[in-house]
Amino acid sequence: MLHIKETIVLEGKYDKERVKKVTDAPIILTGGFSLYKDKKIMKAIKCAALKTGIIILTDSDRAGFRIRNYIKQCVGDKGRVLNAYIPSVEGKEKRKDAPGKEGILGVEGMSEEILREILSSATEIIEKPLTDEIQLTKAMLYEDGLTGKADSASLRKMLEKELSLPPRLSANSLIEIINRIYGYDTYKKALEKVKKEKNDE
Repeated sequence: MLHIKETIVLEGKYDKERVKKVTDAPIILTGGFSLYKDKKIMKAIKCAALKTGIIILTDSDRAGFRIRNYIKQCVGDKGRVLNAYIPSVEGKEKRKDAPGKEGILGVEGMSEEILREILSSATEIIEKPLTDEIQLTKAMLYEDGLTGKADSASLRKMLEKELSLPPRLSANSLIEIINRIYGYDTYKKALEKVKKEKNDE
């Protein structure tokens, strides 16, 4: 059982049931898009961001990213916000008859092992200082063809898949995850691999 001091922000009750199997951390549910209408939920999230810090763990679909970005925008710099991302895995949750719109698993569909690893990595970002190794920058992303080029989006999508990251990460989020968790060397090896795959297509 992971003992996490931060409050975890999830979308729904099935996500909560899953996450409660790996951590005893406090949890706030957004109720999906109810977050936009219910001021009490956002007030609770802002309060938690100030008191304990929050870890946002939403699904990796468009809806999940909209909720994540809305929370980050509302909290702003008035609190500590950490991000935990689930990988983009095709499939459907057991309780559902059919996959979701985008055909990928949500938080409730992740294994306990993956959730434990994701949440551990998110908390390590705040505790582990940056090392002396090379730090990825936006300029490097551009030089490597991951931004500003005609095929940048498809290359970035391939890299995210190779590193088991969700699609649609912002450049800043991608840089943070690589610098804090994967490291520059792992990034370059993954990039070389996906570039070779792209050239072989």
